[in-house]
Amino acid sequence: MVQAIPEGVSSVVPYLCIRGANKAIEFYKAAFGAEVMAMMPMGDLVAHADLKIGGCRVYLADEMPEFGAVKSPKTLKGSSVNLHLWSEDCDAAFARAVGAGAKVLMPLTDQFWGDRFGMVADPFGHVWAISSQKEDLTPEEITRRSAEAMAQMASPPAPKSGKARPKAKPKSKAVKSRPSMKKASKDKTAKKSNSAKKAKKVKR
Repeated sequence: MVQAIPEGVSSVVPYLCIRGANKAIEFYKAAFGAEVMAMMPMGDLVAHADLKIGGCRVYLADEMPEFGAVKSPKTLKGSSVNLHLWSEDCDAAFARAVGAGAKVLMPLTDQFWGDRFGMVADPFGHVWAISSQKEDLTPEEITRRSAEAMAQMASPPAPKSGKARPKAKPKSKAVKSRPSMKKASKDKTAKKSNSAKKAKKVKR
């Protein structure tokens, strides 16, 4: 009897739409140790590829707008999902991915929920979270640590010691004196005009 779900495949498998699937397959081999389980070429494109990364499967295919509505991150100019990669040694896995050409989005850090966790973007726009579990915490411990972390993020940074804030410069009075200068100039002009009129009257 044929199995409804192929052996070795989980019920949910991420399926990546990629512009440049052949290059992506080579990248995933170098970055994550991917193994090609099956592949269906379509000329220079990849209609379907089945990769095994660790103990999981990942499907991928070239972007083909004429055959479907799914678009690659290059077309979307971003991605709305990320793939989470568990590793026995996340530092080594992270370094391997970066060495193969992945871009660091979030450096590896020990997180409050008990994992050492970081994120990279592959050259094709897909985002990968890479982590190893360092602590086995209860839900209550994670909730408490989460509240503490959020409170720390919300508190404003303390001012640096030994550095006084610069005093505000007093406003210049020159701007305020301009109207009076203009008025004085007008008064002088008016006086000259009146003097000229009086002189004409005397001559007459």
